[in-house]
Amino acid sequence: MAETIKPNVSVADKAENSFLARKLIEHCASYQGADTNRSVIQLVTTLAPFVLVSAAALIAFSFEPWIGVALAVPASGLLVRLFIIQHDCGHQSYFKSRRANDLVGRLISLITLTPYSFWRNMHAIHHATSGNLDRRGFGDVTTLTVQEYKDLPRFQRFAYRLYRNPLVLFFVGVPYHFIIGQRIPWGQPHPFKKVWRSILSLDLAIVLIYGIATPFLGWEPALGALLIFVLASGIGGWLFFVQHQFEDTYWAAEEEGWDFPTAAVLGSSYYHLPRVLQWFTGNIGFHHIHHLCGKIPNYRLQECFEGSDVLQKAGRVTFFESLKCARLALWDEDTSRLVRFNHLKAA
Repeated sequence: MAETIKPNVSVADKAENSFLARKLIEHCASYQGADTNRSVIQLVTTLAPFVLVSAAALIAFSFEPWIGVALAVPASGLLVRLFIIQHDCGHQSYFKSRRANDLVGRLISLITLTPYSFWRNMHAIHHATSGNLDRRGFGDVTTLTVQEYKDLPRFQRFAYRLYRNPLVLFFVGVPYHFIIGQRIPWGQPHPFKKVWRSILSLDLAIVLIYGIATPFLGWEPALGALLIFVLASGIGGWLFFVQHQFEDTYWAAEEEGWDFPTAAVLGSSYYHLPRVLQWFTGNIGFHHIHHLCGKIPNYRLQECFEGSDVLQKAGRVTFFESLKCARLALWDEDTSRLVRFNHLKAA
């Protein structure tokens, strides 16, 4: 494919974008399907280093805290990689067997503290509604349009500004969500009886496992484990943010022709990371491919990417470019771009 899918196009070109995006879905479909050997090898080469590095970090916290802090960084990166494996299990893409996916996904949830079945359902909503202005609110970062923000009372404007502040969002909001928010089965789009089992059963397991381990190991290692988790949740939150919150992303109302394939390509970034960071993040930077076809296991995303010129050109965001995305906060329907709050003054 030599064509290019472009953001912010005219109405006449939207149909062409949709056509090209559907062709990309056909391309991606040829890469779906698990390779059991690769899955097992990846799981072992992620879990084993995580256990070893985390154990070394927790031991170091009792004697040389600074060494513990240093080891917490690669441990948190490995925890992110484990989360990506759990994520693939939720998409039923990691193993050929549904039972194997669900078993491994639930076991990893004891480490990531993320209730497997509940998160899988919420993530499915995210995939089905990504970029849809009419279906915001679950499984995404809360994003208001410029006009919606202007219509808010002053206090609610302040609350939204506080929520979108990068320091609050990534160092308070994301850790709170993973550590506390996921422990509470309220305010969810599914019936209570459908989510309580996933959330509360994990809560019970966490209390039993970590409740017993903490007095045995001591408080220093417990705080070290908390640091590893906070770092990992912050990294994961940033990845999720930048994969959808970039200037030329895609948002549209259904009456304006919101289109799933186009939203997948234009509303999800290709986060171009250095190889070592790509490894730790389980290739999730190829997020536009993942949204086109969630059945591709993470270790085949690179192959799929290299097989399409269109995918290589769409939504590319480098690490340094992504830092500028942190201040984006509002969707400007007039220009079809995410903008900063200072855009209001300029307007």
